[in-house]
Amino acid sequence: MTLKQLADEVEISEGHMSKIENEKTQPSVAVLHRITQTLDVTIGLLFDETNGKEQVVSRMGERPVIDLDPVRRGTGIRLERIIPHSRDHILQCNIHVIEPNGSSEEQIQHVGEEMGYILEGELELTLDDTVYHLRQDDSFHFNSSRRHAYRNPGKTRTRVLWANTPPTF
Repeated sequence: MTLKQLADEVEISEGHMSKIENEKTQPSVAVLHRITQTLDVTIGLLFDETNGKEQVVSRMGERPVIDLDPVRRGTGIRLERIIPHSRDHILQCNIHVIEPNGSSEEQIQHVGEEMGYILEGELELTLDDTVYHLRQDDSFHFNSSRRHAYRNPGKTRTRVLWANTPPTF
């Protein structure tokens, strides 16, 4: 697949795709998701997290973290891997760390189901055309085929324990 073909499938310009490829910019969560869907891979596959070793225990401060570039894009989202990515896993679990006003931007949808538990802060979860406002100790569950997005509307950092199957990130 050429860069132009991939850009056309993902619905972004070839120039933007080139900047992503050359690490001059990072894609939004939605664009990254469309890229991996087009390539039929998971986002986790793009990151070498286990160095070929299966981890049974993950210690705080030692877990892999995917930073979705809050400095340049302003989205303010990091994914702390509870389960490091592996092609063999059917479950994925992260702590989504969302800075104030951080968001997933566009709605996405894919195969699977998801659940989350708000560890701290608040979360605005959009499913199709319905917006849910969640706070610490609230939880959610939905079929991933529904259009979904999220953002932190609060003034403090939000942390969400988020699991889904099959792995998409």
